[in-house]
Amino acid sequence: MNEVNSRTKRLSELLESKDVVRVLEAHNGLTGLIVENTKVHHEDGRETEFDAIWEGSLSDAVSKGKPDISVVDVGMRVQTIQEILDVTSKPMIVDANNGNFPEIFGYTVRTLERLGVSAVSIEDKVDKKRNSLHDDDVAHTQDTIENFCKKIAHGKESQRGKNFMIIARIESLILKQGIDDALTRAEAYIAAGADAILIHSKQKSPDEILEFCARYSKIANRKPLIAVPTIYNSITENELVAAGVSIVIYANHLLRSAYPTMIKTAESILTNGRSLEADEFCMPMPDVLNLVPEPEVK
Repeated sequence: MNEVNSRTKRLSELLESKDVVRVLEAHNGLTGLIVENTKVHHEDGRETEFDAIWEGSLSDAVSKGKPDISVVDVGMRVQTIQEILDVTSKPMIVDANNGNFPEIFGYTVRTLERLGVSAVSIEDKVDKKRNSLHDDDVAHTQDTIENFCKKIAHGKESQRGKNFMIIARIESLILKQGIDDALTRAEAYIAAGADAILIHSKQKSPDEILEFCARYSKIANRKPLIAVPTIYNSITENELVAAGVSIVIYANHLLRSAYPTMIKTAESILTNGRSLEADEFCMPMPDVLNLVPEPEVK
């Protein structure tokens, strides 16, 4: 099996072997290396690390200084995806917004599969792209179940191998359509071929997510369930796993944590007319030079 095919199937292998698959956002090669290499050794002897990479439209767009409204097209996204894949080995999930029209989504699936991406996530919204975590006064329109199922089915028909996964992201809770609607959609999307369900929420409390999980667990043909605890971030991975979640995605945290520190560095230089005081925010130069080791020539 070639390296691309081996990488593509890695996410499904992790789902079979682990209670929880931890996924962290990356938006360039350097952040990809952080996801790849960061490990924590716990006092009880456990070692934890991230299992996969999330290449999200928000972090990709904002890191380029652009709004998250699909202004960064697929070609530009592919450049970033390839940049991350080139320096990492962990599986990648790509956020493809709503996937565009079914025929365009089919080409996207083939492109991502060919690159070695493990999965693509598409959301059941239509019309102008707006980030789901915007304030309530920003209009969003949910796709019909029939149309979104056609998109999923076309994506599955378009992929070449059996290991690539299509994740159906349900926006019913975001759009205040209720848990019944979310469950109806989950069952329909699974029947259309979805390999996993991502349930999204922007409530600070995890209560509606936990209620959805409890009711979803009774679906006979259910697929792996994915949570993105960006707003309801008081809940732990263990609690999500106990509720039936298989994948937890930390979707924008490297970008969000880097930006405040860069602002402090810039302000410090302007305030002091030199960079000495900014040293507390900066990695020492020797560490920068050693951050990405040069390859050995044999």
